[in-house]
Amino acid sequence: MSYTLKSNTYQIEISDLEDSSFQDFMLVNYANSRKIIIVDENTNEYCLEYLITTYDFLKDAEIILIPEGEDSKVIDLCAQIWDTWTDYQIERNDVVINLGGGIVSDVGGFAASVYKRGLDFINIPTTLLAMVDASVGGKTGVDLGKYKNQLGLFVDPKAVYVDIAFLQTLPIGEIYNGFAEMLKHGLIVNAKHWEDLSILVEVEQEITIEHIYTSLSIKNGIVLEDPFEGGLRKKLNFGHTIGHALEGHFSIKDPISHGYAVALGILAESFISFKKNFITLSELNEIERVMLSNYESIDLSDENLNDIFQLMKNDKKNEKQKILCVLLIGIGQSIINQEISEQEVLESLEYLNRLHQEEKKLEIK
Repeated sequence: MSYTLKSNTYQIEISDLEDSSFQDFMLVNYANSRKIIIVDENTNEYCLEYLITTYDFLKDAEIILIPEGEDSKVIDLCAQIWDTWTDYQIERNDVVINLGGGIVSDVGGFAASVYKRGLDFINIPTTLLAMVDASVGGKTGVDLGKYKNQLGLFVDPKAVYVDIAFLQTLPIGEIYNGFAEMLKHGLIVNAKHWEDLSILVEVEQEITIEHIYTSLSIKNGIVLEDPFEGGLRKKLNFGHTIGHALEGHFSIKDPISHGYAVALGILAESFISFKKNFITLSELNEIERVMLSNYESIDLSDENLNDIFQLMKNDKKNEKQKILCVLLIGIGQSIINQEISEQEVLESLEYLNRLHQEEKKLEIK
């Protein structure tokens, strides 16, 4: 089974890599170019050997190894990459292959886009999060302190090749990391996709290429209509306003994954949607059931909730010092540019903590 999606300036192929156009594409477009492959510690161990032994044209590729984890999404690491490329005398007609998860594609795409005013790059995502979200859409970037993706560019890859066989290299936590984004896709625009995903219990066994294709189709369709996030594309930020703040808040003392933070953000922003009478109590309860069956609640009882709110005040989606959020107006429907107050944010964080306390009581019983 294989699928192909056409994005703004590039093609997304979802298939076995060896059955895709990858080899022909490289030989036609980059036969005389030097190849640079960016990997992290995981893809260096589990994915790189397959790539360079399968394709003879990659046997002399330069390998850039970056540390695993969100700490790699910093401008200092990009500067090290640029220094290395300068030492290697990399030129503008050379090509970068990002082999990894969302951090690899974010950092690799950003570094390539800036170096000598732009190197071509190709994404081969190896995590579910990257397959359904980070590798497509043209967003590249790095963090600035606790603030997620504060530095970045909209630059399309030249191609994206999604081979779900790479998912076999992942621990279960990484599957859930990407699954949150898929659930988000259903909630914002496609109730059928939400329903299909909500019945999965063992996602590492039951998630299919069809599920991935549907999520990619949703994101790609939105990006095609609004490539630079002027309107419709903002829907993809559902769960991320509060989610990013939680991710930043915990980044130093006890980091949480992006997908887990988004899952918590989905719960919190669904609660705000309910408090504004945009969704019904039964819809909120359904969202709670699905999210809490896949993600643990979080203990915020010892946290300064105002500190989390302060992080949101510098969110890149804000306008005129107003915190703007995507909210649901039903399962499968959403609305952008909704101003939320400090009180609403604090109440939503208290709601997350209340869910945790209720779960603890159930465990005791």
